[in-house]
Amino acid sequence: MANPLLQIDTLTKSFGDKLLFQEISFGIAQGDRIGLIARNGTGKTTLLNIIAGIESYDSGRVVFRNDISFAYLPQLPEFNPEQTVLEACFSSQNEIVRLIARYEEIILSEDQDKLSEVLSQMDIMQAWDYEQRITQILNRLSITQLDQKIGELSGGQVKRIALANVLISDPDIILLDEPTNHLDLEMVEWLEEYLNRSNATILMVTHDRYFLDRVCSEIIEIDDRQLYQYKGNYSYFLEKQDERIQTQGAELSKAKNLFRKELEWMRKQPRARGTKAKSRIEGFYSLEEKTKQVRDESNIQLAAKGSYIGNKIFEAKNVSKRYDDIVITEDFNYIFTRYEKMGIVGKNGTGKSTFIKMLLGEVAPDSGYFDVGETVNFGYYSQDGLQFNDQMKVIDVVQNIAEVIDLGNGSRLSASQFLQHFLFAPEKQHDFVFKLSGGEKRRLYLCTVLIKNPNFLVLDEPTNDLDIITLNILEEYLINFKGCVIVISHDRYFMDKVVDHLMVFEGNGKIRNFPGNYSIYREWLIEEEKKISEEAKVTKIEAQTQLVQPDVKTKLTYKEKQEFEGLEQKIADLEKEKTELTNKLSSGELSSDELVESSNRITDLIELIDEKTLRWLELSEYD
Repeated sequence: MANPLLQIDTLTKSFGDKLLFQEISFGIAQGDRIGLIARNGTGKTTLLNIIAGIESYDSGRVVFRNDISFAYLPQLPEFNPEQTVLEACFSSQNEIVRLIARYEEIILSEDQDKLSEVLSQMDIMQAWDYEQRITQILNRLSITQLDQKIGELSGGQVKRIALANVLISDPDIILLDEPTNHLDLEMVEWLEEYLNRSNATILMVTHDRYFLDRVCSEIIEIDDRQLYQYKGNYSYFLEKQDERIQTQGAELSKAKNLFRKELEWMRKQPRARGTKAKSRIEGFYSLEEKTKQVRDESNIQLAAKGSYIGNKIFEAKNVSKRYDDIVITEDFNYIFTRYEKMGIVGKNGTGKSTFIKMLLGEVAPDSGYFDVGETVNFGYYSQDGLQFNDQMKVIDVVQNIAEVIDLGNGSRLSASQFLQHFLFAPEKQHDFVFKLSGGEKRRLYLCTVLIKNPNFLVLDEPTNDLDIITLNILEEYLINFKGCVIVISHDRYFMDKVVDHLMVFEGNGKIRNFPGNYSIYREWLIEEEKKISEEAKVTKIEAQTQLVQPDVKTKLTYKEKQEFEGLEQKIADLEKEKTELTNKLSSGELSSDELVESSNRITDLIELIDEKTLRWLELSEYD
């Protein structure tokens, strides 16, 4: 690789006796878009933290090219709670960004004495295009109240502000840890397009497989403490990973056969061994280690039957809910059927989580009610439900809820066996909770919900912070689940695999029931937007046709001739006034009131010039 922006050489990292990765090496060149994939707890976030200089490492090198800047979006960003949103979003060292931050600060304040000075500087630095791009980023991420304190915001809002800060800073390398968390589907699709249009060099950790597939051109996988590189997107990675696993499986089978022969030889050996025998003994122990390498995720299938559920699930009757001017639902009616698997989608703030909490009885509707069947046993995975005693062991957390889970047909799993299905190896089950990574804690929380054997699962953003392997297991579980499911998620891939229809929260109390998964809905929405656009064009053409009637006039009336002769002078006078005002705006001599007044007058002048010019052209046809 010629002159990479970032080079990682033989990097090794461990926590105590746990080795995360060993002597891994890779480089990042200009324009690379790399997705980093690994199980929770195997070092993805740690690697990003090491590159960002937040964590140390045991050995190896992390080398940036001298002139390189980078920005890092951590999984859980932190800001001073007393900072304003403006200060957090514009904390870049970029000179233009600092100037725009000053401009925004003056606009928000009542004291605008220095506005003309900042406007002049922005003209000199040609910062207006940059300001428009920043405004677009903030608007797309629903960041509008720039004077609000960080301490007043939710975790999701803080994550979006941190993402905005990274994009605004326009660095050479962007490090992203779960960038799609807390974004609604519209924001995720916008971010995809934004990154694809940009020249950014990216290293990201994300569980969003569609996002990986559409943004990344290379995948790096950390597996069994080693690093594997795939030059292609997520679809290509899946193909090549399967080939690698098949090859490793063949090698492992050969190793096991050889191990049996070597084991037999070892047992026959006398106490005194020569040099040649010693080399075979060393080889034996190497083979023994190799044959112990078993891939936990292969052939995992788990389908809990769920407790019995009757025909009556729930019925929503004239449910209305609002917070001040924000309407969540209005006279909403719906009958939920047995074994239904519903996905709920919509922009942030449209009431998706509130709807769920009304169903579960945690929030009361303003009017109407939910009539829930007597046999319904909810299992609820919430965004903020992750609360454990850090001093408990993993196995104890689950066993305190249930010792066994009934899979139906006489099959039962112990708590330990159930944990193994969700990738908690026996030795891991005896770790204390505080030793788990954020993703492992999410996985444990999921186990505590599922092991209660509910017959109606309500999952609010279950995919956040889970690795792709765990998502595959959860997807299989839900596909085979003998009960009802409601999922709120921004993970399009997950929704496509699990749900059979959508409830789309469109805002202002409007809820659309759509038969199909998210990809089908997105295609339908694009077609609807095309139809609306075509209808608008037709309406516009018809209106213009009606306005432009055939004109049989061959010459101007006396009054029109006088008007035509005066138009050229009027247009010249208006152009002159516009030029004079433009020069005054750039002089820096106007007060803030005069600046506003002059700016408004220029807008009026442009409209007048256009109007007079159009009339002059119309009359000139008959002159």
